[in-house]
Parts: sequence; structure tokens; C-alpha cells
Amino acid sequence: MSSPLRTSGLLTALATLPGERIAVGSIVAALKDRAYALLVVLLGLPNCLPMPPPIPLVCGLVLAFVAAQMLAGRTMPWLPQALLARSIGKPELTRAVARALPILLRLERFSQPRLTMLGGAFAIQVLGFVILVLALGLIVAAPFIGQIPLGLAVCLVGLGLVERDGVIIIIGAVFGAIGLMLSAGFAYAIFSGIHGLFF
Repeated sequence: MSSPLRTSGLLTALATLPGERIAVGSIVAALKDRAYALLVVLLGLPNCLPMPPPIPLVCGLVLAFVAAQMLAGRTMPWLPQALLARSIGKPELTRAVARALPILLRLERFSQPRLTMLGGAFAIQVLGFVILVLALGLIVAAPFIGQIPLGLAVCLVGLGLVERDGVIIIIGAVFGAIGLMLSAGFAYAIFSGIHGLFF
């Protein structure tokens, strides 16, 4: 069994919290000092597969909210009470974790503490800016598949934060750059099409 300090262990622990439904506030409290990193992973996961609107938009908006707090230097994420009070069904959470675990376990075989300065206090603010940019890219990503590189990037950055692995964070940033270029190309194509219709 994975150590609870690893991403897979943290997600498994979340899926075993007591009750038929688990409040978002309980999840954040259980994550403690890993709350930012795991929230980033959880918000990136749905976008690693083709998803219809508005899932990338919603994930992008919440992720931007979380990233802005990292950028501001908050030690723990603040979420509105209305969101903290919302709950997730245990079966749905268990299924989501079961789907994510095989990929995470493979990544964890190669992950180890490296370039740990990327997890320091100052670096967290820098990564907050990086995640904010990725979140904005998710908001304008092409429907169904355009968000996949950005979703992978977000998950890798979050995983790198949990695992204290700067190499995975850098790989995530590279995926993010590719995803942002694709999103920019999509946005430019839409703008050019609209401009061509009216001018």
C-alpha cells in the first residue's frame, strides 16, 4: 500500500472517509498542508479525458480561484462556505479515485524528491501564477479535446507538488506550454473567423 504522503495514498484516504456523502470541507480538512496540491490534481483530472462543456470552464474557474490564493501567499486555500458545505457521493468519489490510481501509481514509480526548491514558499507563489495561466487556458480551450494537454499539465504540476518532485513540475509546465499554444491557436481561429464575417 502506498504511503499516505504519496498522491495515491492521499486519494485513497479521501475515498475511505466515513459517511455516504463527503463534504468538500471535510476533504480540504483531511488534506491539511497538501490541500493546494491535491485540489490542483483533483481539478485537473476531469480534463485529462474528452469532456463536454461546461466541465473545463467550471474546473478552470475554480482552479483560477485556488491559484490566485497560492499567488497571494495564503498557507491554506479558502473556499466559500456554500462550496465547503456541498458534498460528493461516496460511490462517485470512489469511482473517480479508482480511475486515477493506475496512472498515478505508474507516475509514482518514477517520482522522488528532486529539485525540491520548486516546492518552497517563494516557488509556491510562482507556481500559483503558472497554474493561474493554465486555468485561464482551460477556460478558453477548444471543446472536448482542447483541454487535455492543459488537464495533464495541471495534474503533473499538482503531483509534483505532492511528491516534492521538481522534475515532474517542469514536465507539467512543458505540457502546459503546448496546451496554451493549442488554445491560443483555437482562439485566434475563432477571432479570425468572426473578423472575416463582419469586416
